[in-house]
Amino acid sequence: MSIDNLKAALPEYAKDLKLNLGSLARSTELNEQQLWGTFLAAAAATKSATVLREISEEAGDTLSAEAFNAALGAASIMGMNNVAYRAKGFLGDDYAQVRMGLRMNIIGNPGVDKVDFELWSLAVSTINGCHDCTAAHADVVRKAGLTKEQVWEAVKVASTVAGVAQAITASEVLA
Repeated sequence: MSIDNLKAALPEYAKDLKLNLGSLARSTELNEQQLWGTFLAAAAATKSATVLREISEEAGDTLSAEAFNAALGAASIMGMNNVAYRAKGFLGDDYAQVRMGLRMNIIGNPGVDKVDFELWSLAVSTINGCHDCTAAHADVVRKAGLTKEQVWEAVKVASTVAGVAQAITASEVLA
């Protein structure tokens, strides 16, 4: 089981991450597709080959091919959008109305329930540190019926996966 592989690879100083990873993998706040799509999108957003490989193995056992691709699509499109939207913010009011001019077709037709794709986009935007995108995706999923607890569960998955990636990378480099 790949979550178990990640837990086993974590150094002792990352014990809290190990515990969080185990409990989040058994979450009941999100349905299976939401949970494993969030794990997969977050893993892709960390840019850790080890974390992505291990989580994708387990996510592949639960997600349909469409959901698997949509989760990776959320990570990819948010990788682009989070940079662009943060830059608009950095550049100030003069750029607020500038047309984005980037293709984002997957957002309109992700191949899964829109609320799931938006939840995954929220998780990735959280990892990427885009305040505006995180807030926008949270607003969309809340209006679609998800609870604060479900939104926060996705944030907890994203933050834990990001921490796991950081600890795994450190242990690989220092090994």
